[in-house]
Amino acid sequence: MTMPSHNGSASMPINVDHAILDAVSNAQYYNPHAILGEHINMESDSPDVTVRVLRPMAKSVAIITQDGEYQMQHEFNGIFTVVIPALQTSMRYSVPDYRIRTQYSDGSVHVEDDPYRYLPTIGDIDIYLFGEGRHERLWEILGAHVRTYDDPMGSASGVDGQQVLGVSFAVWAPNAHAVRVVGDFNSWDGRSNAMRELGSSGIWELFIPGLQAGETYKYQILNANYEWVMKADPMERGHEIPPATASVVVDSRHEWQDDDWMQHRARNDPHNGPISIYEVHAGSWKEGLGFRELADELVPYVSKLGFTHVEFMPLTQHPFTGSWGYQVTGYYAPDSRLGSSDDLKYLIDSFHRAGIGVIMDWVPAHFPKDSFALGRFDGTPLYEDPDPLRGEHPDWGTYIFNFGRNEVRNFLVADALYWLSQFHIDALRVDAVSSMLYLDYSREPGQWRPNIYGGRENLEAISLLQEVTATAYRLNPGIMMIAEESTAWQGVTSPTNIGGLGFGLKWNMGWMHDTLEYLHESPINRRYHHNEITFSMVYAYSEHYVLPISHDEVVHGKGSLIGKMPGDDWQRFATVRALFAYQWAHPGKNLTFMGNELGQFGEWNYQQSIDWDCMSWPDHRGIQSLVADLNRLYRDEPAMWSQDFDPAGFQWLTSDDSDHDVLSFMRMGLHDECMVVVVNFAGTAWQDYQIPLPHGGTWTEALTTDDVKYGGSGIHNGSFEASDVPFHSRDWSARLTVPALGAVFLKPEN
Repeated sequence: MTMPSHNGSASMPINVDHAILDAVSNAQYYNPHAILGEHINMESDSPDVTVRVLRPMAKSVAIITQDGEYQMQHEFNGIFTVVIPALQTSMRYSVPDYRIRTQYSDGSVHVEDDPYRYLPTIGDIDIYLFGEGRHERLWEILGAHVRTYDDPMGSASGVDGQQVLGVSFAVWAPNAHAVRVVGDFNSWDGRSNAMRELGSSGIWELFIPGLQAGETYKYQILNANYEWVMKADPMERGHEIPPATASVVVDSRHEWQDDDWMQHRARNDPHNGPISIYEVHAGSWKEGLGFRELADELVPYVSKLGFTHVEFMPLTQHPFTGSWGYQVTGYYAPDSRLGSSDDLKYLIDSFHRAGIGVIMDWVPAHFPKDSFALGRFDGTPLYEDPDPLRGEHPDWGTYIFNFGRNEVRNFLVADALYWLSQFHIDALRVDAVSSMLYLDYSREPGQWRPNIYGGRENLEAISLLQEVTATAYRLNPGIMMIAEESTAWQGVTSPTNIGGLGFGLKWNMGWMHDTLEYLHESPINRRYHHNEITFSMVYAYSEHYVLPISHDEVVHGKGSLIGKMPGDDWQRFATVRALFAYQWAHPGKNLTFMGNELGQFGEWNYQQSIDWDCMSWPDHRGIQSLVADLNRLYRDEPAMWSQDFDPAGFQWLTSDDSDHDVLSFMRMGLHDECMVVVVNFAGTAWQDYQIPLPHGGTWTEALTTDDVKYGGSGIHNGSFEASDVPFHSRDWSARLTVPALGAVFLKPEN
């Protein structure tokens, strides 16, 4: 059917000053919606509607409504104008729905919807909460979002029936003079997609009909210095595969299958349960695997070894692979090298259905200076601290967030909530907390500025961490917040209401350092360093600790875990087995990095897989088998985890036998469960070695690291009766054969 053609109303269009038309035509006006689109004129005798569109280089432009077609007139520098009748229903006047038909000199014709006829997609409450720094679902208002609107005319192509499909864009750039959306959809020419600034909020917004998920885009910003720059979306939820730098529109379609896990998570406190963590760099566990392939291979592997949790080094978008993910540009986007948002959700879902929790490293301390990303976003230090003594990290060459600015705080707090709620992440391990706490971190005198009280504490960062932990726990019951903090800062795992940082767990870097230093010594010299292996119990209950042997200990020339151990190959393998046993038995939760469980000789290289070929050798398989059995013993025995953070859960039996390099201690559970552990770090087995015991009866060897199946010499103690011979202030004792570089777990019979 041919549409009736009109030349428009005889009324004059609403007048606009030519200076404003000039700014609009160059897409440099802060509020293009006030000029472009449809605007009803109620002052005329018969209310009508002025429609303006910007179509540079167009030969002719027409407005199509359900009533007909109206030819537009060129008004100024690519701006076309027409006046059309207003709709009247029940004594009310309104503007009609319409489409724009544009013909160009090459003969091409385009029929499109008009972005400038749509109301803002962000409400006043959202703007207010963001300005206050308290919007707990910030990802729902900023960034790019696929939306649909009811519309009698449907899409321009008619494929969507009575609905319009499009994408809304919103970005915070308070010091920008103008912002445009650019992408493949407009040939990266943003003049036709200028955004409006919403009041004084600094938020720029635009809905573009006809777009859909998968579109690549950036923001073209006329910054504070009047320079046009191209920036990726700070709130992007998808990103091109590096080195490409555009953001990608995401519309998640994943349907979660982990209801049982999430319900159990919400009802239980994981801090008081068994936690053994397998730390993974997703890109190099097995080179070439993406999120979905990891679901097929990593999930059953972690399950087979009996770990309760997997911890991923950062999975967020980062441009430089060599940063291992710790220099983040896309805080709300998964690493596109490994797959999409839904691919990552599929992986997490698979872990949960296998009964395994997922921890992700999170990096709120700093971000890189890449020109396409957050740095100097609108031409000013926006996300970064403007103080040169506080805004740059001297070690890493990165920017430090402005922790005291409401909108930046909101960006970070909401990011933590995003991963916990939208991706079902079970815990965030917060990286580099120490660098956030101290104003003089890695700085010499004169390179830092004291706080308002003259101290070195970063008060704004402390407040930010407290807000993150408190809000995360409040909104996501059953999750964990874990701090990587390497100093003696008091109260890292204390509640925020008494001045603590509010974390649930903290990495015990002191235990890691002292233990590896001790084991680096030859067995014959360890007696002179005995205090290093026992010192951890002096402060074991000062915080709630995780014992980490992490990626940081097996890279940058530090050698692999087994490479740190002295002696011949047998001694090195035996020492690693003893270390695993000692770590799993010590109060605190446990973490080891991928490859440690294989006893691989080469240190970790992020550019290649861990050394799976070493599994051709029985000694390497033995360590892997021991780790699996330790995890099963650990999970099955509440004595080894139920009182990790209570001194009542640990007692020394002998801590002072430096002559034999032996430790013996007892782990106790909430319900009188008991496990005695004897660890011999000497290169010699000790026969007829006397240990004190808490009571009499029958005791059974539950596990020995010297078992032949692990690569040991096969020394066993079986079951035996305790003797009523007092020793080390205990009424009972026993004599064992303690294997060289080995550990023995003894359990009383009921």
